[in-house]
Amino acid sequence: MKKYFTGVLLFVYCSVLAQNTPTVNDQFKNIATVQQAQAWAAANPQLKPAILHLVAGKDSTLIDKRLLRQNQGDIFSVGYVTYKVIESKESVKYRASYIYLDGSVMSPSEIDSVRKLIVQKINGGADWNQLSDQYTMDGNTTHGDTGWFFGELQMPKEFQDAVKAHKTGDVFFVDVSDRNWHYIVKKTFDDDDQKDATILRANGR
Repeated sequence: MKKYFTGVLLFVYCSVLAQNTPTVNDQFKNIATVQQAQAWAAANPQLKPAILHLVAGKDSTLIDKRLLRQNQGDIFSVGYVTYKVIESKESVKYRASYIYLDGSVMSPSEIDSVRKLIVQKINGGADWNQLSDQYTMDGNTTHGDTGWFFGELQMPKEFQDAVKAHKTGDVFFVDVSDRNWHYIVKKTFDDDDQKDATILRANGR
């Protein structure tokens, strides 16, 4: 009889303890930063935690793709494993080639005339690289290739907005009036959409 009551008390104690112990899901709700995730992982090694860094296109398993579709702050479980998206970032990169005309050296009529001449040569099949080397006024050695860029720290806002608004292969003009910069631009690549995420994973629900 004594053993029976001892067993019942132990069962009740374990049940109460389980009810008072926050679930992994509940604990994840209080984690908002990578630093907090690292501290939680260090304090709970028994749950086999891991911090994942995923990049769209690079990480392509089914679970990776599902995780990358989630929004920052989302928590969900797959089987007996729980995940939380700690950080999620999206960015778009652009690429084009340009011919730069300096408005502090050339008059508006001269710029207009040179633009028309360059477009006429492009339509006639002239090589863009040769035209850029011949006409650009900024001394670049890349035939005007911008490389992949995003943000106004890399290219003027007017330039980026125009590239974003056009299709690959389009040739168009961009004016940065407050700086007297003028461009003939050719969009050379489709926009590169990127997404990466930092995710906390642990056993339990």
